[in-house]
Amino acid sequence: MPLLQTTRDGPVTTLTIDRADTMNPLGAPGDGEEFRAACDAINRDIDVRCVILTGAGRAFSAGGDIKAMQSKTGTFGGSTPAISDGYRDNIHMMLRALHAIRVPVIAAVNGPAIGLGCDVSCLADIRIASDKAKFGVTFLKLGIIPGDGGTWILPRVIGMSRASELFYTGDVIGAQQAQDWGLVSRVVPHDDLLAEAQEMATKIAAMPPHSLRQSKMLLRQGTQVNYDTALEMAANTQAMMHTTGDHAEGVAALIEKRAATFKGE
Repeated sequence: MPLLQTTRDGPVTTLTIDRADTMNPLGAPGDGEEFRAACDAINRDIDVRCVILTGAGRAFSAGGDIKAMQSKTGTFGGSTPAISDGYRDNIHMMLRALHAIRVPVIAAVNGPAIGLGCDVSCLADIRIASDKAKFGVTFLKLGIIPGDGGTWILPRVIGMSRASELFYTGDVIGAQQAQDWGLVSRVVPHDDLLAEAQEMATKIAAMPPHSLRQSKMLLRQGTQVNYDTALEMAANTQAMMHTTGDHAEGVAALIEKRAATFKGE
């Protein structure tokens, strides 16, 4: 059975992690390929302007498969080099694919997002949490470390001190504390979560698609380069945007006091 359920509503694609009977564990053999195929399809389709990532059932994702860790099977089985390759060729493939999505991604966190599940949610551009959501990076409690690059991901979202606190204590925090710490943008009633995410995605999807993708690229690159480089990238990208039909439409709509219709031209 596929891990991901993919649905489309106009320019918004929803990816649902669907192993609901076991709280949506990640990292089984083939998960990386499935995520890569889904994300590649999104990147190739200019008509997709926003993605919602959520979980089926009562969890977003409880993280890696604990039973597979205990039985030392699948990604977590074999020799030390084999386990290392399992991370590189499967779990890391999944994470790289998510990180490389070119349009904005909203994580609609419907329940526990633990370990790998928390780090997956942090790869989204925006996180909205149900009031039933919980977050934790409990790797040390299992005698392992964040093998998914979480030590790179989480400090960029909530800062080094709070990320260190979560990693070193293994504490799990609720939705309101996650909002207070900047881990999520907002907390909404559980039953309203997907409607809130869809409303936001629809608003984002109304923006010009080329400018939207380029803005995401600049935001990501801006965390890695110095200010002069960011300005140079902005100048070159802006020059391209000034030549698009969508720029002309946006200017005309503002002058004519009407809503713009962006076509990706």
